[in-house]
This record gives sequence, C-alpha cells and structure tokens, in this order.
Amino acid sequence: MTLPQQDSTTPAPVSTKQPVAEKNSSQPPGLVLDACVMMSGLLRPLLLSLGHAGVLVPIWTDKIGDEWQRNAARLWPIEPALLAEEWQTMQQQFPLANMGDVTEFEAELRHTDRKDKHVAAAGIAAVARTVSGPVSVLTWNIKDFSRSELRKQGLGLTDPDRFLSMWWSTHTAVLKTHIEQTLNELFTSGRRQPEAVVTMLKRDRLFRLAGCYERHMDAKLD
Repeated sequence: MTLPQQDSTTPAPVSTKQPVAEKNSSQPPGLVLDACVMMSGLLRPLLLSLGHAGVLVPIWTDKIGDEWQRNAARLWPIEPALLAEEWQTMQQQFPLANMGDVTEFEAELRHTDRKDKHVAAAGIAAVARTVSGPVSVLTWNIKDFSRSELRKQGLGLTDPDRFLSMWWSTHTAVLKTHIEQTLNELFTSGRRQPEAVVTMLKRDRLFRLAGCYERHMDAKLD
C-alpha cells in the first residue's frame, strides 16, 4: 500500500447495516476513501470538511477504517484509542458513509487486485444504495484497480490530486476556503508546523492542486 504523509486520529466500527438514501439527481458525488488516502493528516480532514460542506459524500467500510487505523498506529506515535475515537466521530458525522460488509459485491470484480476488491466493492454498494451522486474510488493506488471493470459497475477511478485540481475551476472558493481552514486547524493543534499553503499541498503530493492554488493567488496580486 502506498502511504502518504503523517498523522490521523479514529475506531470502534459501527453497524454494518446502513439506511438507503432517497435517489436524488442533485446529490453530490460520492468518494470511496481508500485507506491510503485516509492516512494523510491533511487529505482526510480536508475531504471530511468538504463532506460537511455538502459538496461530496465520503464512503468507506469498517475494513477500510481498520486498515487505516492499523497502519497509522504502526507508522506514527498515535495511540490506538485516539484513532478509535476519531473513527467513531467520523461514523457519527457521516451515518450513510459506512457500507458495512460488502463481501457480496466483491464477486463482481475479477481484474481488481485481490487486496483492494473490498474498496471497489464499497463503491458498488454505494451505487446500489444510491447514497450519493456519481461514485468514484479515490486512491493513490490506481494501478491496483481495473478502470474498465469499475466503469462497468458505474464507478469512476481517480487520485486525490487529479480529482481536487479538476474541481478547482468550478469549486475555487469552497476549495480555497476549506484548504486554508484545514491547514489552520492543523497548525493550531500542533499536528503540523506552519508553512506556506503551496508547500503543504506539495508535501502531500497534491502538486496539481498546489499549482491551481498558486496561480489563483498570483492572479489576485496582479
């Protein structure tokens, strides 16, 4: 698994049965947050912040959450209890996000890497339960998924940098606001040392997004 930058906070998996949302063409897009995306102490809170703003719907499973917590506790000096607490908070804030046991949907996947089938299966479950608008798997490990196979299941496949940079032209204000708010909260809490926004984005491999932000700020100075 490809692991981005540091820190996180999160557990106790919640119930496997989830309510089904009413189908609504105006629903925001859904994103299955792979564990490698959750590992980032910047990306995770940024995406959740955008979820609170109503511009996207986060999607996950207990298995994804367990993988994130296990690897975060192994790589960084974070108490498992804090990770469990954060995970519980995420469950409470996004009650439709957890697809529960998605094993039945893995049978539809023959070309996706065996260890990542559960991630794609979460997306298939989200499509079946109409918890959001169009659903995509958000991961750094693009090569582990079959794009054509996911497309047949009604799923998109993208990485965080490509997704957020593509959104920039139509969501500039909301992205700028939530990027800055997320970084300020990380700085204030002491979880990251204060640095320029562009530098912080690049540290998390968000190079395209950093370019969008930098060009926007340069244009404001002209």
